[in-house]
Amino acid sequence: MPATAPYGSWKSPVTSDRIVADSVRLGGVSVSEGAVYWLEGRPEEEGRYALVREGSDGVRKDLTPAPFNVRTRAHEYGGGAYLVDGGRIWFVNNADQRVYVLDGAGAPRALTAEGERRFADMALDAGRNRLLAVREDHGGSGEAVNTIVAIDIESGEQRVLVDGADFYSDPKISPDGRSVCWLEWRHPNMPWDGTELWVATVGSRGGLDDPRKVAGGDAESVFQPRWSPDGRLYFVSDCSGWWNLYRREADGAVTHLVKTEAELGYPQWVFGWSVYAFEDAETIWATYHTRDGWRLGRVRTSTGELEPVECPYTDLSSLAAEPGLLAFHGGSPAAADAVVRLDSATRRFRTLRQSAVVDEELRRYVSTPEGMEFSTEGGLSAHAFYYPPQNPDFEAPADEKPPLIVVSHGGPTAQASPTLDLRKAYWTSRGFAIVDVNYGGSSGFGRAYRERLAGRWGIVDIDDCVNAARHLADLGKADPERLIIRGGSAGGYTTLAALAFRDVFRAGASYYGIGDLEALAKDTHKFESRYLDKLVGPYPADKAVYEERSPIRHVEGFNAPVIFFQGAEDRVVPPEQAESMAAALRRRGLPVGYFLFDGEQHGFRKAENIKRSLDAELYFYASVLLRAPLRF
Repeated sequence: MPATAPYGSWKSPVTSDRIVADSVRLGGVSVSEGAVYWLEGRPEEEGRYALVREGSDGVRKDLTPAPFNVRTRAHEYGGGAYLVDGGRIWFVNNADQRVYVLDGAGAPRALTAEGERRFADMALDAGRNRLLAVREDHGGSGEAVNTIVAIDIESGEQRVLVDGADFYSDPKISPDGRSVCWLEWRHPNMPWDGTELWVATVGSRGGLDDPRKVAGGDAESVFQPRWSPDGRLYFVSDCSGWWNLYRREADGAVTHLVKTEAELGYPQWVFGWSVYAFEDAETIWATYHTRDGWRLGRVRTSTGELEPVECPYTDLSSLAAEPGLLAFHGGSPAAADAVVRLDSATRRFRTLRQSAVVDEELRRYVSTPEGMEFSTEGGLSAHAFYYPPQNPDFEAPADEKPPLIVVSHGGPTAQASPTLDLRKAYWTSRGFAIVDVNYGGSSGFGRAYRERLAGRWGIVDIDDCVNAARHLADLGKADPERLIIRGGSAGGYTTLAALAFRDVFRAGASYYGIGDLEALAKDTHKFESRYLDKLVGPYPADKAVYEERSPIRHVEGFNAPVIFFQGAEDRVVPPEQAESMAAALRRRGLPVGYFLFDGEQHGFRKAENIKRSLDAELYFYASVLLRAPLRF
C-alpha cells in the first residue's frame, strides 16, 4: 500500500543524478546516402555537442572527437552548425567559431581563419567548390555585421554575396546551380514578425545578379525556403494568419499550396529548423501543429493535398528526407525526445537515439499531461498542459491539495510541449503538480494568438499564468495557498513580473530571467536588441512603460521568496540582471537564493550545474513552502 505523506515531500527515484546520467540534448537531424546524422549535447562531457552518424546497417559512430564541440554562436542561439554531403562534413567548432572540414582523411582541419567571425546555415554550391553561409562579423566597434558569404572549400577564402540587411538566414542554391534564395530582415523585426524571401541568379563570376523579392514584408513571416529536387522554390508564410506552405511557379506567381488553420512553422530562434522535407519532387513530408499537438503528414506537390500519417509522436521537428527515408526529432507524453528513422515504404518507425532513458519501472513515476483550455482576460481563452502528482509509493492526506508549479516558457514565442521530460517528473514524482502554460504570445496557435503580446508583455503573459493557476485551484487540483511560478529567460521575466505585480504566488524561481527591461534594451546582443520594440514599445520613447513593467522598479510589490540561477557568460541576459534583483530583494528582507555558474551561457549544459540547480530549487521550496521535510 502507498505510504501517506504530504504533497511535495515524497521520495522519488527521479533524481538529478539520474536525469543527467541518462540524458543528452539532441540537435539538428540530417540525412545523406541512407545514413542519419544528429547532434548530441552531453552534460557529462561539459555539455559538448558531438556529431553522430548511424547508417542503414544500424552501426552508430561519433564523427567529431573531443574536444571539438559542434556549435555556432551566431545570433547567440546558434543552430545550423554542420553540413553533410556524402562523405564530407563541414561544422562550426564552439571554442573558436571556425568552420572545420571532416572528409575521412584524418582529424578535422580548420577551413576558415581565426578571427571574430561566426558562421551558420551552410549550403554546398558543388559546381563552384564553395559553401554558402551566414556570417556574423564581430570584428568592428559597433554591432555585429551579418552577411551571406561564399567560402572556398579548398582555401577557406570568403566572398560577400549579400549584404545591407541586419539579418540573414537560409541561403540555398537551386539543384541546377543557377539560382540562390535567402531570407533577410531588419530591425526592429524579429523573424516571426516580418521577413523577406529573395532570389537571385548566379552570375558567370559567381556573384549574385538580378536580386528580386519573392514574398514577405514587415507584417509577413516567411520561414524555411527550400528548392525541390526539380528546381521549384517552396516556402512557409503566415500571410493567411497561419504558417502554411507556398510555392513559387515558373512565371513568378505564388501558389498557396497547403491551406489549413494549422501551423507549419516555428519562430526562427535558431538556424536550420525544418518542418518539411522533400522525399522526391512529388512528395513532401511535413509536420503541422493543431490544438491537439504536432502531426505528421505527406503533401502531394501536384495537388497540395495534406495526407495525415499515423504516427506515435505528438511533438515532431527537424525533418530531413531523401528517397525512401525520413528522419526527425519525435516525442510524446509516453516517450522522451528521440531521433527517429522512418522507412517510407513500410511506414516503420525506428528510434535511433533517445534523449533520456526511461525504463518501465521509472515510467511509473512519470505524470501524464492533460491538455486544458481556460478562460482569461478580455473574454479570451488560453492553453496549457496540466501534470498531476504521480508516485505509486505515496499518497497525500485526503484533505490536502498539491502545491502547483506554474511554468512560464521562454521566448516568449516558445511553446509548451507535452513530450515526456524527466525534469518535469522530478517535480511531479515528489508530489508537486505542474501547469505548463501556452500564454498569449506562444507559437502554434496562429499569428493572432502570437501577437497578443504586442505591446503587452508583462500583462497578457502574467494574466494567463495567474488564470491557469486559479482555474486549477477552482477545480480542486491545486492548493491556492501554495502556488509557485518558475521560468527561464523571457519566462524568467514573467516569473519576476508576476511576483512583483500580483499577490498570487508564494515562491518563484528565475532562470537567467529579466528584471530590468530598460537595462535589457541597452545591453543585449544584436539579434534581440530591438525585440522589445514590439513587446513593450520603442525605447527610449516609451521609457516610462519600461520602468512601469520592470520588476526591479517595483521591489515593494514582492512578498514571496525567490531563487535565481544564472550563467556567468550569458550575453542574452547578462548576469547583472539577476544580481541586481537578488540584491534588491535581500534589502527588502525576503529569503533569496542566487547561483552563478561559471562557463555557462544562456541555458545550462554541464551536468554538475543542471544537478545543482534542480536540487537547490527543491530545497528552496522545501524551506519556504512545504509542510513536511523531504524524504531521501
